[in-house]
Amino acid sequence: MLEIVPVPAFSDNYIWLVHDAESGETAIVDPGDAGPALAEADRRGWPVGQVWNTHWHPDHTGGNLQVKAATGARVSGPTRRDIPAIDVPLAEGAEVRIGRYVGRVIEVPGHTLDHIALIFDEAGVAFVGDTLFAMGCGRLFEGTPEQMFESLRRLTALPRETLLYPAHEYTLSNALFAAHAEPDSAAIAERLAAVKALRENGKITLPTTVAEERETNPFVRALNPSDFARLRLEKDSFR
Repeated sequence: MLEIVPVPAFSDNYIWLVHDAESGETAIVDPGDAGPALAEADRRGWPVGQVWNTHWHPDHTGGNLQVKAATGARVSGPTRRDIPAIDVPLAEGAEVRIGRYVGRVIEVPGHTLDHIALIFDEAGVAFVGDTLFAMGCGRLFEGTPEQMFESLRRLTALPRETLLYPAHEYTLSNALFAAHAEPDSAAIAERLAAVKALRENGKITLPTTVAEERETNPFVRALNPSDFARLRLEKDSFR
């Protein structure tokens, strides 16, 4: 099994360390800040050989150069925008590998036009960056509602038990909006209570699962792109 460890960064980012014990390989997903990621890998005795970027935003790529300088790691990321220190451009249908595990690349535009997700089918995990959050989704900085609607549909078409690893701790804010958007949903109310309890105790709310998002994420549950666009606009100004 892959061992996946969250490394908090900035105010609400998570950098993910991905370690394959059999091969000893370690990858860093979206290192906006190299320092805490390298420190945690070093603490665990995990040599870093790869960086995987989901999109170009600096809070996801700002540590690439430092990680590469410190470790010699190979940097992989989207093809459409300049990614610092990139070695391997990734587009739909490409692959990344760690040990025997193969991650397939799918394009999920909306938050940015270049956004990708990394799907490890055998391990049952997906790194989704800022496209899908627990009970929410990313803002539409570059893409269209139609693009994001389709991107969310692709991600939530994965098997129900798939673990989804977003890059931010936004769950409480998203859960409050979900309860506003679907006030009669018992599942959302129950999850909101659970999320509040976790955050009050300083605990992480991730990863989430495809099943949870199908049941409690109003953006995933949107009926069509127009319904999605209405929800996204409402969330942008919520509280």
